Amino acid sequence: MNDIPLSFPAVTINLVRRLWVKEKAWLFGGLLLIALYLFAPQQGATSARFVMGNLLNVAPFLLLSVGIAAYVGASDADGLVARAFTGTPGVMIIVAAIAGGFAPFCSCGVIPLIAALLAMGVPLSAVMAFWLASPIMDPSMFALTTGVIGIEFAVAKTIAAVGLGVFGGTIVHIVSRLGGLSDPLREGVGNGGCGGQKIRSPRPVVWAFWRDGGRVTKFGREGVKTTLFLTKWLFLAFLLESLMVAWLPADLVARSLGGNGIAPIGIATLVGVPAYLNGYAALPLVGSLMDQGIAPGAGLAFLLAGGVTSLPAAIAVWALVTWRVFALYLGIALVGSFSAGLLFQAWSTL
Repeated sequence: MNDIPLSFPAVTINLVRRLWVKEKAWLFGGLLLIALYLFAPQQGATSARFVMGNLLNVAPFLLLSVGIAAYVGASDADGLVARAFTGTPGVMIIVAAIAGGFAPFCSCGVIPLIAALLAMGVPLSAVMAFWLASPIMDPSMFALTTGVIGIEFAVAKTIAAVGLGVFGGTIVHIVSRLGGLSDPLREGVGNGGCGGQKIRSPRPVVWAFWRDGGRVTKFGREGVKTTLFLTKWLFLAFLLESLMVAWLPADLVARSLGGNGIAPIGIATLVGVPAYLNGYAALPLVGSLMDQGIAPGAGLAFLLAGGVTSLPAAIAVWALVTWRVFALYLGIALVGSFSAGLLFQAWSTL
């Protein structure tokens, strides 16, 4: 019994070290939440409720995504998914961008599909095209944008989402052809080894996988692994987002986006990165600002840059790829959003 108190510090240190090596997201998020409860108890409680509420809100989409990912793995249908992203680079990029712009996935729900595609060796250019377009627009977002701002803006945002995907995929393809981005995935996420083998030597698809005990076990294992992966990053993302909601004044965003010309579009692009909350919360803000006279191009640039770089989307990218790919992702988002804002502004003044 006397040895237990003496060994407790060592056990604690080993646990923290293990969490730091393998579970940085859980460790950082947990320590941040504890610090909030200690130094700002009211905000700590508010943040905890915010995180739980958002996790519950996205749970149906996440469960659907996890179920699809686990089913694809258990049935060996992942080879078919990968082959859907094969062909000439130009065709893959365009198809992936269109799919991303119309797919009914949020930036969080698409993570399992992205992770699987990258791990199976699907070209980063096509994946990036899908990834850039996906957080910006989907059928429900189109309907809401039409109702809040108008059909013209909703169509422009949809075209911009697909265009941003094509632009980003093309840039990544060029950089890859020049010898860069040869190993885009973070260590531990996957390197295309076993996944690449599935593409080279595809196995027969067993759609009714539940008749095979081994495949049922694989389904459960893949589902648990994907759920834990998603939950830890979404927990951190929503926790950070709760602090943005509390400490970033909305009127500051409004003042920064005022005026006309190129400058407001550039400011909107940059402000959209830290100030954007989520697509549904940002629409009323932008609609109100446009009613007050801000440039339509600035509103579009804000929604594009913010959508791609929102905390759930950005942290998802950071969790899967190396810092070079992440930096390229952000650069493409900023340049593409600014360019789309300029083009929409020019079209609006015709």
